[in-house]
Amino acid sequence: PALEFSSREGQRLFQEALADSSMGGFFRLIEQFHTQSEPAYCGLGTLTMVLNALNIDPGKTWKGPWRWFHEGMLDCCEPLDEVKAKGITWSKWLCLARCNGLLVQAHRADEADWSEELFRQSVEDVARQRIGCAAEEGTDGMKALVVSYSRKQFNQTGDGHYSPLGGYHRATDQVLLL
Repeated sequence: PALEFSSREGQRLFQEALADSSMGGFFRLIEQFHTQSEPAYCGLGTLTMVLNALNIDPGKTWKGPWRWFHEGMLDCCEPLDEVKAKGITWSKWLCLARCNGLLVQAHRADEADWSEELFRQSVEDVARQRIGCAAEEGTDGMKALVVSYSRKQFNQTGDGHYSPLGGYHRATDQVLLL
């Protein structure tokens, strides 16, 4: 079930997960929180957030002297007008992540050698990492987990969606999707 982050229950779960050290990467991601600029840009918005949280250099300036990713730069695998019209497939999203400097391990729920147990282990690995700011930790080492899922499962409007994992509440087996 979906739970609003700002609800009392959501705040309690966040505090407990933080105390349990299972919010790895949350602060680096939330510093870069990005709301998609188009209805079908959830994949691009998520990738923008992750690339900036991981301090990946886009190799070009955004505005003025700032070297920062924005959705308009993510066009190496699919024209932006096509993404705007119909969203982006998982394979095209992976292509974008890789061509913008990310080392990606990708899995699908329907893979023969993938399981719920392996997914939970991936969630734990990302949620348990101890990551400070880039000045403290450098730019290497942080992992991010992005999921592509159906919003219908949460009684939300729309269907296919991308979100980065912000943390994990082990006692209730719930993740925080940003």
